[in-house]
Formats: sequence, structure tokens, C-alpha cells
Amino acid sequence: MSGLVHIVEGDLSAQAGIDGLLRACGYRTKAYGSTDEILSQIPDDEGASCILVDVEKPDTDVPDLFDRLNKAGSNLPVICLSGQSDVRSGVKAIKAGAEDFFTKPVASEELIVAIDRAIARHRLASQQESRLRAARQRLLLLTRREREVFDLVIRGKMNKQVAFVLGTTERTVKAHRHKVMEKLQIRSVVELVSCAERLGLLRFADP
Repeated sequence: MSGLVHIVEGDLSAQAGIDGLLRACGYRTKAYGSTDEILSQIPDDEGASCILVDVEKPDTDVPDLFDRLNKAGSNLPVICLSGQSDVRSGVKAIKAGAEDFFTKPVASEELIVAIDRAIARHRLASQQESRLRAARQRLLLLTRREREVFDLVIRGKMNKQVAFVLGTTERTVKAHRHKVMEKLQIRSVVELVSCAERLGLLRFADP
């Protein structure tokens, strides 16, 4: 499925021009007349997408837009267009969180490259988040004892050490460890540690 671009443009003529260009390049589009309009219906679960917004006053509009998007829980990349050619405004927009900032008129090729990059980043971020959600769900499948074994193994404890800490046998630990790997769909300890790190479970590891 092609990427989706949310076009925020108050000038209907400019909006139609951008919409036509993007559709001709294979994108799906949704148009909004203002930032208030898109913020009232924050896009969600529509696949890889980005927001293309024309801002009148980058210094004030862009920080406010990102503040409101963040509060609404949106993680869509945002590309800003502006009629102002002030370099300082562009820098502020990027610091505020903009994926890219262009002064109008912008070359079609440049805009398409930026949109491709933004959508690719959003697609990758969505895939990573989906994998993390799946890993969190699989983690819930572990029994209390399996979770204890998991927590010790990811901190580098050997089977013998895990057995000592838990007051059980090394053979039992091996059996629990096998179940942990099976339930988490992981094939090696290195992968197990990597998974734990991605889930933020190593922040409280022993020094």
C-alpha cells in the first residue's frame, strides 16, 4: 500500500496543486484546511504516513503544532512549508521536531524525496513498535518462575548461578530457560538480551 500524506493547507488552490502532484506520484492523500482541523481528528492506524503542513509563522505556528501533536499522541513525521525564507525559522522548525522545512516555492523533486524519507521513517518506526508490542505480549506468557529465570539470564547469570539464587537445580533452570526461549520465540541468549534491552528491562541491571 502506498504512503498516505496528510496535507494541511488553507489555500484551496495550493491544496489542490499539492494533492494532484502527490496523487500523480502514487501517494494517497487527505486534505485539511487548518492545523485545528487535523488536530481535531488525529490520524491513526492508517499505515505509513506523514503530515505536510503550510505554516504562516514558523516561529510560533510550528512549536505550537508539535506541542499539540505530542499531547494528542501523534508520532507522524511532519514536513513544513513556509513562504518565509528566514533561515532562523527553518532551524527553529527542525529543532521543534520537523522532519524537513522548505521555503516556497519548493521543487517537486525535493518535496517528493522528503516525503519518501518521512514515510519510510514512519513505516520503520511502526514496524519496530509492532515488534515491541508483540514481545511485550509474549512476555506475559511467562510463568512467575520463568520470569525470574528470564530476569537473571538477561543480567548474565549462568545456569548454576540462577539455580543458586532461586534455590533450585541447574537441570530445572535449564528446563525453565528452554520454555522462556520457546515462548518468546528467541533462539539465543544474545537475542534474549537484545530483546530485553529494547523493552527497557535492563535499566535496573546490576552494575
